[in-house]
Amino acid sequence: MREYGMLAALFIIVALFQILTDGVLLKPANITNILLQNSYIIIMAVGMLLVIVAGHIDLSVGSCVGFIGALAAVMSVYWQLPTIIVVPLCLFAGLLVGAVQGYWIAYWKIPSFIVTLAGMLVLRGLTLVILQGQSVGPFPSDFQLLSTGFIPDFFAVNDPNVTAVLIGLIVALALLWFALKQRKRANAYGLQDEPRLFFTVRMAFTLCAVLAITGLLATYRGLPNVLIIMALMIGIYSFITSKTTIGRRIYALGGNEKAAKLSGIKTDRLTFLTFANMGMLAAVAGVIFAARLNTATPKAGLAFELDVIAAVFIGGASMSGGVGRVMGAVVGALIMGVMNNGMSILGVGIDWQQVIKGMVLLAAVIFDVYNKRQHR
Repeated sequence: MREYGMLAALFIIVALFQILTDGVLLKPANITNILLQNSYIIIMAVGMLLVIVAGHIDLSVGSCVGFIGALAAVMSVYWQLPTIIVVPLCLFAGLLVGAVQGYWIAYWKIPSFIVTLAGMLVLRGLTLVILQGQSVGPFPSDFQLLSTGFIPDFFAVNDPNVTAVLIGLIVALALLWFALKQRKRANAYGLQDEPRLFFTVRMAFTLCAVLAITGLLATYRGLPNVLIIMALMIGIYSFITSKTTIGRRIYALGGNEKAAKLSGIKTDRLTFLTFANMGMLAAVAGVIFAARLNTATPKAGLAFELDVIAAVFIGGASMSGGVGRVMGAVVGALIMGVMNNGMSILGVGIDWQQVIKGMVLLAAVIFDVYNKRQHR
């Protein structure tokens, strides 16, 4: 249920809003809009998953998005530095922010809630200082392409975008090959506990979704640049969390920190790296958000941390740490994004949107608690 419950929920929500909006939800232009609107949330959800799995929380990510956007605006608009220099400097700044917070949490044992709450206030204040309370923009055209650009059709057909179709086909075949290879290896060691029917249905759903989305996008403007960035992030962090030693140690840290430390894991360093990584991914989100808005505003990133944390918990992460998957966080973010988009199309007010999202989050947490009691 933890593995497939949220995926089934996403499918049901998409089908429901597709019917309620008379087919508007899955129109190519609206799918592109959903991806652009939620790209920065998905990227931060990947980083937040590692933080929550490690048994911590980061409340400063929204303020970090605004702070990085302000830095990018000053460097691009006022100092007129090229984008190829601005972006790496922004990522380094985000890494530094995360490292500073991680230092106090990891080595001084100050609760992450307190440190990141302080970080949220400090970064929000620094954003106001940098922008002097005003919006700064527009950004150079090459900077805007980070969020609003599309992969060109190298076959010059354009309608449909053949490059987008081929990329979708390659991704689908790669996913199938990796899944079959992993299942074969698990069977060889007697570790396979997923029934064949579940595996077949899951892969069929995944491949159909990839091919359908890329096919629809191919009839519009093709694949957005930000979709490629998200796909790379998801792939890299899925590999890290499931196939590397450091990934397994993060889960061990969140499951039982004392036991992990006694087994030889350097838990302090791991916590530090987790927060430094979160800061860097918040910087990536900040750059993409600023590029999409084409301006830096003092209120940029306001309350983003709530959407990011909600996405991770809805995606199946446990409040106590040690449980959660990258794809679960992505699915959680998509559930929130589809609900926001669908309710906006239907004309549901922001007040009721907040009520509904809060109820969905509560239901996800209750589901987590219920699962734990069932397995005791």
